[in-house]
Amino acid sequence: MASKRIVLVDGVRLPFQLASTVYKKDLAVDLAQKAMKGLLVKTALDPALVDYVLYGTVIQECRTSNIAREAAINAGIPKSVPAHTVSQACISASQAITTGAEKILAGQAEVVLAGGCETFSDVPIRFSKPIRSRLLQAGKAMKKGPMGALSLLKGLQLRDLAPEAPAIANYTTGEVMGHSADRLAARFGVSRDDQDHYAVRSHHNAAAAHEQGLYKDEVVPVGGEIFENNIKGDTNMDKMAKLKPAFIKPHGTITAGSASPLTDGASAVLIMSEDRALKLGLTPKAIIKAWTYAAVDPFEDLLLGPTYATAQVMSQTGLSINDIGVVEFHEAFAGQVLANLTAMASDSFAQENLGGFKVGDIPMEKINTQGGSLSIGHPFGATGGRLITTAANRMLRGEGNYALLTACADGGLAHSCILERYEK
Repeated sequence: MASKRIVLVDGVRLPFQLASTVYKKDLAVDLAQKAMKGLLVKTALDPALVDYVLYGTVIQECRTSNIAREAAINAGIPKSVPAHTVSQACISASQAITTGAEKILAGQAEVVLAGGCETFSDVPIRFSKPIRSRLLQAGKAMKKGPMGALSLLKGLQLRDLAPEAPAIANYTTGEVMGHSADRLAARFGVSRDDQDHYAVRSHHNAAAAHEQGLYKDEVVPVGGEIFENNIKGDTNMDKMAKLKPAFIKPHGTITAGSASPLTDGASAVLIMSEDRALKLGLTPKAIIKAWTYAAVDPFEDLLLGPTYATAQVMSQTGLSINDIGVVEFHEAFAGQVLANLTAMASDSFAQENLGGFKVGDIPMEKINTQGGSLSIGHPFGATGGRLITTAANRMLRGEGNYALLTACADGGLAHSCILERYEK
């Protein structure tokens, strides 16, 4: 638990949009800059007051490998403000935010801008390793004339000419995340029907949240619009039932409808020490009370990390699940969320894996009441900023005094965090 109060002042995100649609002409750094600028405008914060910038991303463009720095400068933050980029799969923004909190606790900063971004509309595609090797040798070979140039072709095979896109499969396991999610759902008895119901709920909740204006305070308009184009408010179980298994065929239970889509977007949040926020005349939204990260076996438990991380953070705070009014749970897959909820409520799982500490049965009416990654979308590096901002806003609307945020990430990683509604 924090020894002094770290507060979330505010947060924003760009509308999350399906890849190759609204943001197809933008680089990731463009999205990051827009989110940072949107946060500075919303909070009316003098950019010169920012002490440090931390930003998360997953699929990196080599020209902007430290995207935090490039975006910060272009958002108007002084060049004298340090910035660095973090990459931790789907919890990259969460890591950026909590690392910022740790900087504040360490006395190295008082005002931190953090968040994350991702684009799937412009991923770095490169030549194969054999081609890359020969291109690096090309300068010397060309000096030897035509025969030197021809020597570069020696040993090449037709498949070497194919370009390489960023890998979807996990490097260590060689497995696509969806396969692991399918197995996890089967292991915990989560049916195709369960997953489809959950996915429909996510879309309906997200559509209703937009219709009710709940995201007006959170989403920075782009082209005058804040609606997010993966949300299908008219979806239903009949439509879901028509979708075929996406990973384990033909008997898998995960479909395109119960898996988060490839999404472009960016988020940004402003965190401070409580004292600094109050001296600046700002009213925080939430206290970042406690946070943790967990790692599990990526071969067997890849997406089960939220159960472990949540048990850890609940134990740290001494809170019970009954104290939690708001839950924001990253929806990588419907089956992954439901399997974790089953594990959290299981006495036997707690005894065998959590030292006897059972998280408890989380009521569905507390979880993702405004939609989640299945409906809103999931730009890998940005989702953590969405989770913390939405959770804080839900508490301010009277849904509770404590919020739980939790998310899985590739590599068998996970994050959980507890927020407390701010009161002086």
